[in-house]
Amino acid sequence: MENAPYDPAQIEAGRLLFSGNIDFVLGAREMSQIPTGNIPEVAFAGRSNVGKSSLLNALTGRKQLARTSHTPGRTREVNFFNVTGRLMLADLPGYGYAKAPKAEIHGWTRLIEDYLRGRVQLRRCCLLIDSRHGLKDTDLTAMAMMDQAAQNYQVVLTKCDKVKPGPLQMLVDETHKVLAKHPAAHPEIFRTSAHDTIGIAQLRAALASLAEAP
Repeated sequence: MENAPYDPAQIEAGRLLFSGNIDFVLGAREMSQIPTGNIPEVAFAGRSNVGKSSLLNALTGRKQLARTSHTPGRTREVNFFNVTGRLMLADLPGYGYAKAPKAEIHGWTRLIEDYLRGRVQLRRCCLLIDSRHGLKDTDLTAMAMMDQAAQNYQVVLTKCDKVKPGPLQMLVDETHKVLAKHPAAHPEIFRTSAHDTIGIAQLRAALASLAEAP
């Protein structure tokens, strides 16, 4: 389960960033509620129940920073977290299947689209993909939307502890081929597990490189 190498200084910079104060800012249900400011921002997107909340909790070393649930569609707003005043994290509502009224799901989808198109300080969107299932049509739709918005995004495979090395490598290879056709996609794919902390240190290092200097 090899991720791209990061040197010890980069790993330490990521550890220090995410070991500092991390504060919940607010949950926005419409664009008018999105917080202002110019702190660099990273968003986390993915299908419902892909493991966004679990990954955020693992990145920050907090068990309850983001609520986890086995019920798809639990996150119903864009939740913002301020990381030591140097980086803002945005937890987006899951797309695809969700146990919620269709009108409400449409509202989440519209909010995500407007956010991705209009957020100037957004440096990257981490697109989470469940490694057990791979890319689905809803993921490809999200990728096309981010291509159109010229929003840089990076695939983060979740739950990699649940997939054997051979099939996981096949998924990575197949995903690379798909990403090559998408102009806004970052070429590096992260393999992670919130349960076993696989890839967490490397992802912290990558995100720390996008934050304001200390």
